[in-house]
Amino acid sequence: MRISAKSDYAVRAMAELAVAWSSKKTVKAEDIAEAQDIPLNFLLGILRELRNGQLVRSVRGRDGGYQLSRPPAEIALADVIRVVDGPLANVRDLSLSQLSYPGAAAPLRDVWMAVRGSLREVLENVTVGDLAAGRLPKNVRLLAERHQAERI
Repeated sequence: MRISAKSDYAVRAMAELAVAWSSKKTVKAEDIAEAQDIPLNFLLGILRELRNGQLVRSVRGRDGGYQLSRPPAEIALADVIRVVDGPLANVRDLSLSQLSYPGAAAPLRDVWMAVRGSLREVLENVTVGDLAAGRLPKNVRLLAERHQAERI
């Protein structure tokens, strides 16, 4: 799986909004772009998609900006990625349940199912609130540590 720049920027923007959640402040797109080093025009398009996906709301006026539409602990990273990039994992834009392979490649469908399941296990259990608080669920931390150790 490849994480697109759009998904990466969207998750980072949501983390910035999650930090502001407790104070109920709105955050200007310019401030998010600066804090996360995201091109402003690209971010504005992402924020529009997040608003259309009902993950953020925009507030007009001098003190306007963006806010999360619900508590950060209720917004999984998977929610954000699905809004801006679609399904977490698919093969050739087909549903995994529609796939079948002949001969020696027959077990490949199960491999793709396992990949999707692994992605969901992480991305549906980490919230933008977790990011903003700087704490990840234990199983995600352990998985990350295990894979970092393998790289050394």
